[in-house]
Amino acid sequence: MKYDFLIIGGGIAGISLGGRLAPNGSVCVLETEDSIGYHASGRSAAMFLENYGNDIVVELNKASTPYHKKGGYLTDRGLMSLGRSQDKDSFFAEINAMNLEQISIREALDLFPIINTKSVEYVSFLKQAPDLDTDKILQDFAKMIRRNNGIIKTKTNVNNIKKLAKSWQVETNKESFEGTVLINAAGAWVDEVALMANVQPLDFVPMRRSIARVPSPTADSIGKWPMVHGAGDRWYAKPDAGAWLISPCEEDPMHPHDAFADDMVLAEGIDRYSKMVNHEITSLQTSWAGLRTFSQDHALVIGFDKSTRDFFWFAGQGGYGFQTAPAASQLASELILSNSTSLAKGTIKALSPKRFN
Repeated sequence: MKYDFLIIGGGIAGISLGGRLAPNGSVCVLETEDSIGYHASGRSAAMFLENYGNDIVVELNKASTPYHKKGGYLTDRGLMSLGRSQDKDSFFAEINAMNLEQISIREALDLFPIINTKSVEYVSFLKQAPDLDTDKILQDFAKMIRRNNGIIKTKTNVNNIKKLAKSWQVETNKESFEGTVLINAAGAWVDEVALMANVQPLDFVPMRRSIARVPSPTADSIGKWPMVHGAGDRWYAKPDAGAWLISPCEEDPMHPHDAFADDMVLAEGIDRYSKMVNHEITSLQTSWAGLRTFSQDHALVIGFDKSTRDFFWFAGQGGYGFQTAPAASQLASELILSNSTSLAKGTIKALSPKRFN
């Protein structure tokens, strides 16, 4: 069967764009794994931080806020930043960049009682930093696809891509698919998909970020504790269904693969965390890692390829995929459908793949 829109990648990028396009034509999403949202999308920190990212990402975050609020995807959490004396510069840089409010150690202890007051000198807090229900967002966009007779094919590995006169042919381990517009939303694999389609790669870099899940730091409930991080992105931690997540916040370049946590990197991150809190970690429940894929300038890439007709890039979500999904997928669908656009021309230009030489 021939589809109007053939999407490679079943993470939040491909599924959200598929949801936007499905009312306007036939959609087929191809996903290698057994389920959608398996890789980076399934390993998100699940927070909505409006001012997190560069200026272009922040603009997409803010444009996505009404959708997140209306959909009921946000619940109160809060973000706290801890800084030692040597973290002063990065601590105040974050306050300015993310509109954080400096608070006293005493106030902070009411929100997060395990602060090591001997090492922590600075604290800031942002109340407007909610949890983001990432699974609900993903599944709601998937429902939009299916409700409009779109198809999501899992366990479907792309082996070959060929440009025909007026369409694209994609060979997989199961069958052949044909689509008028080919959308590259393959996460860490976007450059590999481009090469398969004989399109010039844009030099994306997948970067690993690891997470450890450990028992709760206290016998009391931690469900209302904020997400906490060490100034300068030295680590972050947050509650998770009665347990406690800790990430070393590493950004280690990797080749595209099913990422796993590095024990040494985790140990180093946990050590940095342990020096700023009163929390002795005696056991590890589990650990995992995800690949956050960035473009050269750390902004998303949304638009038709500059040289190849009907090849659309929807890539470089980095750590901002769920935050930006509503506005990014809306813009992508507008560009594909040649509709009037919801974002400013300067923003569209800053997101276009044509910005790269």
